[in-house]
Formats: sequence, structure tokens, C-alpha cells
Amino acid sequence: MTPMIRLTFLALSLVSLIVLANSLARAQDADDELPLLLDDFRSRYEFPGITAAIMLPSGQIIEAATGLADIENNTPMTPDSRMLAASIGKSFVGATVLALESDGLMNRTDPVSEHLGHLPWFSRLPNHDTMTVDDLLRHRSGLPDHVHLESFQSEMASRIAEGGEALSPEEAIAFVLDAEPLFPAGSGWAYSDTGYLVLGLAIEQVTGLRYYEIVGERFLTPLGLSATAPSDRQALPDLAVGYVAKENPFGLPSRTMDEKGSLLWDPATEWTGGGLVSTSRDLATWGHRLFGGTAMAEPYLDRLLDAVPIAPGAADASYGAGVAIYNETERGRVFGHGGWIPGYVSSLRHYPDFGITVAFQINTDIGMADERTDLVPALEAALADLAIRLSRESNEL
Repeated sequence: MTPMIRLTFLALSLVSLIVLANSLARAQDADDELPLLLDDFRSRYEFPGITAAIMLPSGQIIEAATGLADIENNTPMTPDSRMLAASIGKSFVGATVLALESDGLMNRTDPVSEHLGHLPWFSRLPNHDTMTVDDLLRHRSGLPDHVHLESFQSEMASRIAEGGEALSPEEAIAFVLDAEPLFPAGSGWAYSDTGYLVLGLAIEQVTGLRYYEIVGERFLTPLGLSATAPSDRQALPDLAVGYVAKENPFGLPSRTMDEKGSLLWDPATEWTGGGLVSTSRDLATWGHRLFGGTAMAEPYLDRLLDAVPIAPGAADASYGAGVAIYNETERGRVFGHGGWIPGYVSSLRHYPDFGITVAFQINTDIGMADERTDLVPALEAALADLAIRLSRESNEL
């Protein structure tokens, strides 16, 4: 080897080392930036704790946690801390319906009466004779939402105070029986947890299986969502303590968990209105697979994103099969879902123009349940911007 060739090889090696060093430095910066962002938001908004996860187009996950999972015991929040994912669980329900449709067991155009008409209370359900499976999926059934009825909240407060059992799906649905429909089925839009409970019963009717069995076999196990499980009991391992305002509609104390780690209320009441406990890492993984079109073998994205406006003439926001869609944002289209349940707030967002997915969970709902704070949208925007920048930088390596 001539001296000139030797020098050329040395120069190339030096360049490679510099590129490698820069790559490692950028990766370290990415790992550092997310915790710093979460620390900043916690300092400004003063919530107990938070976890967050970003999934880049490559599949790389960046995750972090800050604050406390248990204030009284000074237990730190970690990326493995789990929280109730609340209505983000509707995206699993929607995916389940689409999977059953692919299998020929259920069609979105099916009248709900075809599957549940034999039940003795079904004829007392508003719009029972006209609503379809698709109406339930996209909140066009005209069913009131039992969660926001004073009668339901009073019953929940009573059961919590007495240590009573969770309401069954039929007991929860009973709060809207004989009520006037909000509108003729298919002619309007109104968010309804009640509709998703009816949908859960229809899923179980056509399959002969429990909903949680189906979602576990079709999604949780195959996709490796090992931290995600049914929130069907009061004692849920690794659950961060949730904190609520002193004045809350269910009469809960500000700390929603006892000293043994059990919730003071039974989340099984939520069922297919949400019904899962999870981590930000699992939620980001789920969103990336679901909205990336790889959560099932059969094609489904066109059906998942077949959406209706949530208000007349409002083209910017619509709702598909268990998914909210925002069509006109600074970051292009956004797919996802939010989640609120006493003591916990969660968010899942996928940005298809950039191929990134972002999720976070916070162990309090104070100021967020009634939108007295801009924390959730502000954090969604900040995490999206960070994810987009990290994605662009990784492509430059």
C-alpha cells in the first residue's frame, strides 16, 4: 500500500468515526430532550407525573417519564408505570369490528337489531329499530351518553361510597332506556360511551366469546402489547395512583387508590367504552401499527378512516371506526384518540405525513376533564414538533 493510499484510508476512517460520533451524540440528545420537555411541562402545569413515548418512522421508540406515580409514598414515575387509557380503548373496539367484518362475521351496515334484537330490553333503546353497527362505531346512533347523566353519576357515587360492584354493561345502558333519541340514527353526531357498550355486546353475540378474549388474541398478544390489559378489576399491577379534584361528580377522594394499591372504584364499569390499562410505550406502538396499516393481515385502513364530520359543515374534525381525525392542522392530518377517566388523562396521536406516533399519560384529570387548562393540546403540539424534528435529524444521519 502506497503512502497516498494509506493516508486516504486513514482519512476515510476518521470521517467514519466523526459520523459515528455525531450519530451517537444525536441519539443521546434525543434521549435527553424528551425528559427535559416533560420536566418543563410538569414545572409549568404542576401535575403529579407523566409518561410519554415517541415512535419514529424507523420503529425506534424514545420514551421517558417524570414526576411521581404516588405522591404520598414518593414513588417515581417510570416508563413502565401503567395508567387507565380510557377512551383510547375505543380504537381497539373499532379495530375488532373491522377484523370481524373481514372474517364475514359482522358488517358495518348490519342493523344492530340483527344481533341484539332478542334481548328483552333492546326495544326500549332509542333508535333500536333503525341504528346500524356503523352508527355505533361513528357515534351516529343518536344514543345519549350515560356517563354524563346525573342519574348515572349519582349511582356511581353511591356504589363507590358503599364499596359496591361495577355496573354491568346492561346496567349502564339501562340509564338511557326509554329516553328520547338525540336525533334519528345516522343523521347527526354525538359522542356516546353507551353506544360502545351496545357495540361490545354485539361483538360478543356474533363471536360467542368475551370481548377481552378477542382483543387479546387478535391484537394484544400478536402485536406484543404486553403492558396492555383489561381494566376489569380494582387491583391492577404497576398502576400509578390517579388524582382527582376534590369536587368531582363521583364523590371520589382526591387520591383514587388505597394504601394496598387498589382503586377505590371498579373500572370494569367502563368495559368497551375504553376498558384498558396501558403504558405510553404500548399506546405509541399500537397507534403506529393501527394507523400504519399493519395491525391486521387484511386491508382495513380505508374502513378505519371512513369518517363523518363531528359537526355540520365542520370538515376539519371527523370520526371514523373508533378514531378521531383532524384534517387541517399545522402538521397535516392527525389520527388518534384521547382518553379521560377519573384520575387519568391519555393521548394518542399519529401524524401520517411524517410517519410518527406520539402518546402520553398523566396521573391526574384536574383541570383537564373540564378543559380549564390547555395542557393536553399544548403538550400534544410540543411532542409532535419534537418527534418531527428528531425524525428529520435521523434521516440526515
